[in-house]
Amino acid sequence: MGQKVNPIAFRLAVSKDWRSKWYAAGKDFTTKLHEDLAVREYLKKKLQNAGLAKVVIERAWNSIRVTLHTSRPGLIIGRQGKEIEVMTSEISALCHGAQVKLDILEIRKPELDAQLIAEQVAVQLERRISFRRAMKRAIQTAMEFGADGVRLRVSGRLGGADIARSEGYREGKVPLQTLRVPLEYGFAEARTLYGVIGVKCWVNKKEEDAKQPSGRGERGDRGDRPPRGDRPDRRAPRN
Repeated sequence: MGQKVNPIAFRLAVSKDWRSKWYAAGKDFTTKLHEDLAVREYLKKKLQNAGLAKVVIERAWNSIRVTLHTSRPGLIIGRQGKEIEVMTSEISALCHGAQVKLDILEIRKPELDAQLIAEQVAVQLERRISFRRAMKRAIQTAMEFGADGVRLRVSGRLGGADIARSEGYREGKVPLQTLRVPLEYGFAEARTLYGVIGVKCWVNKKEEDAKQPSGRGERGDRGDRPPRGDRPDRRAPRN
């Protein structure tokens, strides 16, 4: 116990990037930090059912660029872009009148996004679906869409039990300590009648460049090396 680390923070500057990209010093840092927290909390409540997976905030002088990674861009845009205008004005008010620009990026495969998987399991728990059934279904769906490995863990008063406990399921390969593995992490909370149940999800996606051509040929192919019979004799005669 006490040796846990956030998988995203553990991989910063290696295979993950920061979700807040700006620099400030002194009291200005505190102000901008609280603005970021307020913006993320506002977007989480506003887009609760829009499949929002990640929010990236970038700052430059008095302008802010907010990038939303979502699986349902149509719900965020709204009719004729009215929802974007409303959110832009409200985020600008939270940031003390700064100029705000919203960008929306669509997630092609939401079944492989760890944050969306955790939120989906949390929604099912709130609807009183068995946690074992919800976890197994989410893992099976992710594996069918091409994941190398999935790990799910829920903690709390599972099934309305008086004593809180943790249970987890895993399928495939999920190496948490290998930094080069494209691992994604998501966390969500299910607010049930018995209390809050936490849901953690780790997804190991396939590496696209895993099969890069190497200097050597296929198995059995000697490449550009000369045949063994044409090599000079390396053994020097003994005196």
